[in-house]
Amino acid sequence: MFKLDRKLIIIGMTLALSSTLAVAAAAECIPGVYKSKPGAIDGGVIYPRKDGVYTAYRYNTQSTKGVWFGRTPTANEIKAWDTDVLPDGTGLPEGEGSVEEGDELYEAQCAVCHGEFGGGGKGYPQLAGGNQDKDENGIVKTLKNQRLEPGMDAPKRTIGTYWPKATTLFSYIRDAMPYAHPKSLTNDQVYAITAYLLAQNDVEIDGQEMDDDFVLNKDKLVKVVLANANGFYPDIDGPKGPDNVKAFFADRAKNIGAGIRCMKDCKDPGMDGKTEAKVMKIKYEMKDVVPPYAYAKDLPPETEGGSVSKAEKQYDTSCKLCHGTDTMGAPKVGDATAWAAVMKKGMDKVLVNAIKGIGGMPPKGGNTDLSDADIKSIVEFMVGASK
Repeated sequence: MFKLDRKLIIIGMTLALSSTLAVAAAAECIPGVYKSKPGAIDGGVIYPRKDGVYTAYRYNTQSTKGVWFGRTPTANEIKAWDTDVLPDGTGLPEGEGSVEEGDELYEAQCAVCHGEFGGGGKGYPQLAGGNQDKDENGIVKTLKNQRLEPGMDAPKRTIGTYWPKATTLFSYIRDAMPYAHPKSLTNDQVYAITAYLLAQNDVEIDGQEMDDDFVLNKDKLVKVVLANANGFYPDIDGPKGPDNVKAFFADRAKNIGAGIRCMKDCKDPGMDGKTEAKVMKIKYEMKDVVPPYAYAKDLPPETEGGSVSKAEKQYDTSCKLCHGTDTMGAPKVGDATAWAAVMKKGMDKVLVNAIKGIGGMPPKGGNTDLSDADIKSIVEFMVGASK
């Protein structure tokens, strides 16, 4: 037993010493400034590899010859995995959905995060809005907005102004949304939500406006031409995509710029008071953007005399995304067993966790506009609905 312990101690000391020597060697041969050169791409700039070191990082120098990566997948396995949708529409499934159906689905599945009509929610991106008119160079004007002064409009990066391809919208919704339970929508439902979002962005298909009765399918979706379709470079789509990327990085001086990366004690030239500064510090945070950011997650107002309580409305708006399902790790409303386990902590402790946050749950579920009293009412509603 003593020999075994001594052996383990020696091995541990050897590993620790090896790590120390490796770090010391790296520190000795790595200065604070790294000169770029042709080689592997690192953020658009290229740096040399020498003695197992790449800038401040070490890399594995062992040979990978003979490494076995597994068997060749079967045709059925490839077919099951190959579900992506290409920009030209390849991979789009059969199905259809109307703008009106998408409106109902969006309100039920998406508005809690992305706001009414795609106007944006607190912490979630705005999906609709922004003028799609272009300037004399073919650039969408609202993408050029600059917040240089208080009150100036911000760039509008929405589906209609910023996205290059509409097929990506279908693919993303199908594979990643709704956030709490992705892949739960049928193809018809995804077409409907896609149609609704395109309609909210005033997108036309073959010159036809998308009214409530407009039905979207794969043949119509591939005809959509978004305003910023040619606004990205290099062009990575199609068989020439890899060559376009290589050509783009080959002319780094023009497209990216190449030189010396400073990693330690770096100073901007403007700090000497003589040369113009390349980077300027933000003097104040701009919050008074016009029009203001759309942070509201409000659903349509309830009718007078409705039977739904204020706490239930707030739950639907701010908490149902995670507590309406058992896939997010949060106790599902209606699951008596799960909530019985939660309430063993006592109501006071549960309220503290709800207000301050716990685990993956942020304070107040991410909606800091709720008061402590609101949180108490919501928790009491969720507990009462789970008995």
